[in-house]
Amino acid sequence: MSSFGDLMAGPPPTHLPADPATDALSSGTSPVDAVRAFPASPVAWAALASEAVASELDPVTVYAYARVGYHRSLDLLRRNGWKGHGPVPWEHEPNRGFLVCLSLLAKAARAIGETDEWERCSEFLRDSSPTAHAELLG
Repeated sequence: MSSFGDLMAGPPPTHLPADPATDALSSGTSPVDAVRAFPASPVAWAALASEAVASELDPVTVYAYARVGYHRSLDLLRRNGWKGHGPVPWEHEPNRGFLVCLSLLAKAARAIGETDEWERCSEFLRDSSPTAHAELLG
């Protein structure tokens, strides 16, 4: 048997570490205060973008918050071994900040008429986690 394993299997799943904003948000910290306390947190940015959706703010605002969370997520994913592709499972709770940001970015892109971005983000979500795609974009 080769020491290389199954080269056809693709990259292993990426599992992000626990996000410190999760506890803060669970204990009642507002999303904006969570972002102030944890500006690199995908979970905090996902909460802020979700709050903007719930408050029916302009989709451009949602897009901006989700875009920041998406980029902070990419930084975190890379620091945790992600090579630009491969599974980021929804089932691993700390991955959800990234996946929610990506889904909200996709929805906001569609709402402002940015069809190419909608398609790219929704495909990226499906490729990262079919479960998250089904859960968040249906």
